[in-house]
Amino acid sequence: MTVTNGLLTYRYNLPKHIAPLATFRVAFGFMMLASIIRFWTNGWIDKQYIEPEFYFPYYGFEWIKSWGDPGMYLLFALMGFAAIGIALGAFYRFSATLFFLSFTYVELIDKTNYLNHYYFVSIIAFLLILVPANKAYSIDAWRKKKQEFHVPAWSIHIIILQLSIVYFFAGLAKLQSDWLLEALPLKIWLPSRADTPIIGFLLDYKWTAFIFSWFGAFYDLTIPFFLLWKRTRVVAYLTVIAFHFMTAALFQIGMFPYIMVVSTLIFFSEDYHKKVWVKLFPKREEELPKSTAFNTPVIIKYFLVIYFSLQILLPFRYILYPGKLFWTEQGYRFSWRVMLMEKVGYSQFSVNIPEINKSFEVLPSQYLTSVQEKMMNTQPDMLLQFAHFLRDKFQLKYNAEVEVFVESYATINGKGSRPFINPNVNLATIKKGYQHKNWVLPYNQ
Repeated sequence: MTVTNGLLTYRYNLPKHIAPLATFRVAFGFMMLASIIRFWTNGWIDKQYIEPEFYFPYYGFEWIKSWGDPGMYLLFALMGFAAIGIALGAFYRFSATLFFLSFTYVELIDKTNYLNHYYFVSIIAFLLILVPANKAYSIDAWRKKKQEFHVPAWSIHIIILQLSIVYFFAGLAKLQSDWLLEALPLKIWLPSRADTPIIGFLLDYKWTAFIFSWFGAFYDLTIPFFLLWKRTRVVAYLTVIAFHFMTAALFQIGMFPYIMVVSTLIFFSEDYHKKVWVKLFPKREEELPKSTAFNTPVIIKYFLVIYFSLQILLPFRYILYPGKLFWTEQGYRFSWRVMLMEKVGYSQFSVNIPEINKSFEVLPSQYLTSVQEKMMNTQPDMLLQFAHFLRDKFQLKYNAEVEVFVESYATINGKGSRPFINPNVNLATIKKGYQHKNWVLPYNQ
């Protein structure tokens, strides 16, 4: 066992040319810059992080607050400069750290805005802090007048492994009856895109939804392996382009398709990426190939083992909770479940103040944006947070104990609306946390 571990450690410390990592660094940095500019110009900083009266923070991160105006614009500006620093390899470690902290901070302000690709960006930014992606083809290398063209193999492999985990678990999540046997939710979504040029007329047919569903599952489960295999890599990458550009055309999923298209370039060989960089810098003279393995600190090795163990285990945490995952959503986030359901809900809150014999109804739209209300209506933990907001607000106003109840209904994949939250439970008394939410009514009730 010791010999095997030693060989594995040696292999992952072997020198690899930095070209694939440098390409990834530049592509990721500029893609993030484009995303920030898009977010800014669309007015989403205001709509998502300044205008709301109330935010839905993640449990344990209630201390993270919006910086308001102009603070949020300053935060996004810092994020943009950090993205440029990553792309150019300028003050790289600082830039990568600043980008990770600023981007993750923004995403932790309000879980309303949770998207799988935001989570992906955060963890990739974190991994970039660990790798020496600025040793060559960078401003840092130019400043130091020293180009180091080799990096330990693990610094490239961890990016490839993370991408493979994203794809594979997205495919694994599709191996369920709604997706495979009923083509849901694509059977609901695709007909609404029938006006799409060229292929639009096909989207009205049910069999199209089944083809998309089965191909989507096969694609996600297998594409990392096809990209890893040299013989299929080019065809696989052309499939990546076609698949993600198709999803971008049919669904409003932001920058995610383009991020994945540029990110998967790292699967290509050193020679491929070296040719790209030689064309950009034809007169650059390289150092002689490094023949000895790097000596990576043991703490990095064990940290990466723990990190990737968590990445593999986290999507399975839903097993710890009873009930239907898509209904309770306990263990749903951070598990690469991408576009798997069409869930719609409705809720109306009742506030009761026994001490003064006063009761009244509260519509969430009085305090929430339309997007916040839409997301809250389908997610129990957000319904609880809003109930606590109402409790605190009216306790302060009336200086008395407040009870909060909710009448709530939801539907998954168009299968009929049904009661969602137990209307007889006083949500003001329920503690937030990761425990099972027994006040969510059973799906089959």
